Amino acid sequence: MKNAGDYKNNPRTIKLESNLDQVLKKIVDEKKSRILVTQDDKVTGIVTEKDLGFFLLTDDSERKLEDIPLSEIVVKPITVDEKTELHKCAEIMLKNRIGSLVVTTDGEVSGIITKTDLVRYFSKEHPGEKIVGEYMSPYYAWQYSDTPLYKVVGKMIEEKISRVILRDHEETPVGIVTFRDMFNLAIKLGNKEDILDNTDPVISVIFPRKGFVSESGFGGSTKIGEIMSKDIISVDYDDDMAKASKMLVEKNINGAGVLSGHGNIVGIISKTDIIKAMAFMK
Repeated sequence: MKNAGDYKNNPRTIKLESNLDQVLKKIVDEKKSRILVTQDDKVTGIVTEKDLGFFLLTDDSERKLEDIPLSEIVVKPITVDEKTELHKCAEIMLKNRIGSLVVTTDGEVSGIITKTDLVRYFSKEHPGEKIVGEYMSPYYAWQYSDTPLYKVVGKMIEEKISRVILRDHEETPVGIVTFRDMFNLAIKLGNKEDILDNTDPVISVIFPRKGFVSESGFGGSTKIGEIMSKDIISVDYDDDMAKASKMLVEKNINGAGVLSGHGNIVGIISKTDIIKAMAFMK
């Protein structure tokens, strides 16, 4: 099996002195789910899309995004030597519930390896060995497309999930909403000062983090269907998992709906599901 050094890549970085507005824009503009954080030109931390999302949606302060230092959400990365086998990398990611590992060479940071890299490896090296249905997650979170934004956000926070499938009232899937959709809205509204919250006349300004979960603010007036992505990428239950892996990588998405023979969504196949399969391959 290949090693971490074979699939590592050069990470995007941002300085610890940055603020959340800067890191949010970097994640959205560069379509990256994680960025390494540097201090004095050395990698000292990592910030992920998921951690950033939960922070933005649960922080109850009234600071603008540009006033929140990155240091409040940065975490210490977990490292592996470049000679670590990929199945071991998968095990470490699963055990720690993380999506990336910093790769070191002779004790110095030389790159990063992510779930996407492992999925890319699986797509190339294991065709025809597994089917999607063997490793898919049968449960998936869903809401109706006319549900108010604040209720969907509440579900994401409560269940600690970063994507929700949306249905119409005929139970037909019509879209998906992810943290990245929330980020785009946060960037649009993040530094405006005309977002009103009618719950308290003394408070004339509500910032987006609070607005997402506010029933009286735009979190109540915005329907989730207004910001969803309308295309739900899907695969069949009996599809080759290597083929599904390739599709996730090529479309730069973290998961896809799994369809039964009747065309109904019966689960989700995610990058995490694929590395679960890898973790048992010696």
